[in-house]
Amino acid sequence: MSKSSVNSPLTRSGLWPEVRKLSLLTGPILIAQLTQMLMSVVDTLMAGRVGATDLAAVAVGGSIWTPATLLIFGFAMALAPVISHTHGSGDYKRMANQLQQGFYTCAISALLVVALIYLAPYFLAMMDVEEDFRVMTHNYLKYILWGTPGLVLYMVLRNFCEGMSHTMPSLVIGVIGLLINIPANYVFIYGSFGAPALGGAGAGIASAIVYWGMGLSLLAYVLVAKRYQKAAPLRKIYLPNWDDIWYFVRLGFPISMSLFFEVSLFAAVAILIAPLGPVMVASHQIALNISSLVYMFPLSLSMAVTLRVGFALGSQQIPDAMRSYKIALVLGVGFAVVNGLGMWLGGRYLAGFYTDNDAIIQLAGTLLGLAAIFTVSDTFQAISIGALRGYKDTRAAMVVTLISYWPFGLSVGVILALTDWIVPAMGPAGFWLGFISGLSVAALLLTIRLFRVHRQALAHASYGGTSGAA
Repeated sequence: MSKSSVNSPLTRSGLWPEVRKLSLLTGPILIAQLTQMLMSVVDTLMAGRVGATDLAAVAVGGSIWTPATLLIFGFAMALAPVISHTHGSGDYKRMANQLQQGFYTCAISALLVVALIYLAPYFLAMMDVEEDFRVMTHNYLKYILWGTPGLVLYMVLRNFCEGMSHTMPSLVIGVIGLLINIPANYVFIYGSFGAPALGGAGAGIASAIVYWGMGLSLLAYVLVAKRYQKAAPLRKIYLPNWDDIWYFVRLGFPISMSLFFEVSLFAAVAILIAPLGPVMVASHQIALNISSLVYMFPLSLSMAVTLRVGFALGSQQIPDAMRSYKIALVLGVGFAVVNGLGMWLGGRYLAGFYTDNDAIIQLAGTLLGLAAIFTVSDTFQAISIGALRGYKDTRAAMVVTLISYWPFGLSVGVILALTDWIVPAMGPAGFWLGFISGLSVAALLLTIRLFRVHRQALAHASYGGTSGAA
């Protein structure tokens, strides 16, 4: 182990400075994530005022668009640990090439997204729905597709900034996006300033404008901000390097798939619950909505710990990487316990904000009691995944999430919810117990993997190795 690893700044400075650093990284990311959620809420509310068809078109269009863009998100998120390693090593000359190769990788993935969205009419044609709804959903997707280049630009530059431990741009640009989204929706959904009233499909145009606005705003900031001058991100243009692009694919594709396995699990459960009736569907959706909001903190903390771990490894402070993870885990689980108690004790009160139907309130309150346990397991696995990304170890997480969420978690959920094999069919509560089971298994396996990877990093450092980036 290197001398610098033993006498690291983190080791000397103690606990609270690291808590402060994690908090300063997490706070802006959290607000940025919440603004993205608010944009979706605004789209839904404003389209819903036009009519049920418009609301449904935005909901279904979004359910197609979001999973399709996970490929872009995964490749972009792979850039953050690469840049954080380089930032930790102080080798700023490499960053411009890394940024641009990450952009080329995301651009290629965007072409696949475009191709997938162009197939959407064929999927919609197989749905037994009204023609007006099908056409509006297709138009929504067609319009939002024009924002893909802006989305790529924003995601790449956001992860570049965050890789340099600068998360404030995520907050500012997220607020800018929300401020653009509201008037753009008003213009294109309802028709104003000479624009036609497109209903729900107009939300697609608004989203495309938001993506371009966020991407170009962040580009302008990166070009003028002094903190990025050492990296000189666009002073020299690099041609695509297929070895580097393949490196980003190997690193980013497992991230995309891990995200997809999680998103698709919840989508599958929603489909399985649908035949159980509107009360059960509504109760499940309320519990999921509240727990998803709570999850924004551990998700943001997970992204922050990726940066801290990557920086520590890049600067050859190997023990600090594990210490950052442990501190993040204590913060995250502590937050989850507090919020879990809130959901456990006040679940019915929270459900009352969504509906005045007593049956829904009672069942949603029960599910939120289970969500109290769910959020602890979810926090544990999220922070472990974040730390593993900091070590640039993403393939193991992909395998773990696949096995834990689907063959294990979903199977447990189906057995408990829909069969009498073990206990009388539990309905939605059975699926939530399946969530808890799957996430708990994932948390355990990911933690074991993390400690193994950390031991390997220590052994590598003791032989004089480095934690190089692409």
